[in-house]
Amino acid sequence: MKKVVVVIACLFTVLTYSQETKQIPQINVSGEGKVKVTPDQALILATVETKGNNSKEVKKLNDQQIEAVLKLVKSMNLAPADYKTKRVSLMPQYDYEKKKTSYNATQTIEIILRDLSKYDALMEGLVDQGINRIDNVTFQSSKLAQYQSDARKLAMKEAKMKAEDYVSVLGQKIGSAVVITDSSQNYYPQPMYSAMKGAMGAQEDATTRETMAVGEIEIVANVTVSFKLE
Repeated sequence: MKKVVVVIACLFTVLTYSQETKQIPQINVSGEGKVKVTPDQALILATVETKGNNSKEVKKLNDQQIEAVLKLVKSMNLAPADYKTKRVSLMPQYDYEKKKTSYNATQTIEIILRDLSKYDALMEGLVDQGINRIDNVTFQSSKLAQYQSDARKLAMKEAKMKAEDYVSVLGQKIGSAVVITDSSQNYYPQPMYSAMKGAMGAQEDATTRETMAVGEIEIVANVTVSFKLE
């Protein structure tokens, strides 16, 4: 008898739970917000790479070139916090055919350039002082966090507007948001530039040269929202 009572109690509990967890009518929509801005700064990764058969000489030459590069950066009145050594390496490379070991030394400097009017002068100066590899240039905005917030708000507004359009045909209204999923990604355009001195021709006036196309940063926010239906 006790077993029968326990079974009945369990069934009653399951039925009650299923009624309480009845699926809530809702609508799922996506929204996208876009903000386009002109970048006002650039992040530059520049590398000095030297090779040779003597590790000490290779390292010494690499250090001398980096020293010259840092002097150039300081002369352009960049804040000390806006440039730093990113990577340093000295690697042996063995040639199995010649049975000789050579050495490859690299040092990478990360520079934040907050005044893009100095871009051409900096890039040409870096090459003149020994930089032989520009690894990456990324244009950025100093107000990125603000623009990301703006894009998210636009995405939510679009999602809400979509939901209202759909349910208005049914004579219903949307209620509160149940679930919000953010799948935003940012895109940073890469520049087109010619940093090597003389690449544009020796006769060309440096003041008329245009060596980069900054373009725009497109900040995009994507959301998926589930709204209750009323």
